[in-house]
Amino acid sequence: MQLSATQRGILALVVGIAVFSLQDVILKRLSGDYPLYQAMVIRSLTAVPLLLIIVRLMDGRLTTITTPNWALMLARGFLNFTAYTAYYLGLAAMPMADTVALFFTAPLFITIAAALVFKERIGPLNLIALAAGFLGMVMIFNPGASIFDPAALLPVLGALGYALTQLATRVLGRTETAGAMTFWGNLSFLAAALALTAVFGSGAHDGATHPSLAFLTRGWQEMPVSDLLLFMACGLIASVGLSLLTYAYRVAPSSSVAPFEYSFIIWGVLWGWLFWAQLPTVLAWAGIALLIGAGLLVIRAEAKTEKAAPEGAA
Repeated sequence: MQLSATQRGILALVVGIAVFSLQDVILKRLSGDYPLYQAMVIRSLTAVPLLLIIVRLMDGRLTTITTPNWALMLARGFLNFTAYTAYYLGLAAMPMADTVALFFTAPLFITIAAALVFKERIGPLNLIALAAGFLGMVMIFNPGASIFDPAALLPVLGALGYALTQLATRVLGRTETAGAMTFWGNLSFLAAALALTAVFGSGAHDGATHPSLAFLTRGWQEMPVSDLLLFMACGLIASVGLSLLTYAYRVAPSSSVAPFEYSFIIWGVLWGWLFWAQLPTVLAWAGIALLIGAGLLVIRAEAKTEKAAPEGAA
């Protein structure tokens, strides 16, 4: 069966999201035994040769990774590292579906940040989306519960960091290739993870009882070959997933494929139920639905803006 470019893009994105979700399963399962920086060091080292191959395939040559903007590329990578560190620290303590859903507040933060930085107008649809997204986030937080875990703020912080990373990507993307930004981003992950290793690797800060804090401050651990292979698999997962997502956005309009990123929440619910017997509460389900609806409104508003733009404005 012949698939159109848009259909190929959607298929690639859905598969890429499913692949990426496996990394979350691995890191959550091992978060009680190892520190996050240990996983990031192994993952980043594994990804280096794979990303070089991807750069060669995407850009046609490896010289695109040499750039005078290397400092800005590293800064973008460190910002992305901060975003995902916050997300994974939250994942160590929270149900998987709730963590993923809160991270998907990122489109709302992108809308706000773009208005502040690029002076983009926030239209009526975006205003409705912001209000609905905020309400959905509050419902997942459930402030009326007897115990509120501050770890719930971590995926929201991660979403904010991710939004700022995307704005930096828009600026750097004018002169840098996607392959080069990915390669430098991985170097930033490796450098930041090694810095955390220098601080916490000795185990001098062991003893934290909260899962998120322990996942950050635990000392470097010896591991069996099976766990080492799982962490190395994260490097393969990240490389393959990134390639599929990059392909999706290269062959199909972003307004067509972006809504399918919300399939990540489906995997979050499924893996949380299968591996940890966790399902969202009724209130959290309603909040997740509001967040998805808010994100889709943002995407729809962006698609209308793109269609209304003069020819060649992009």
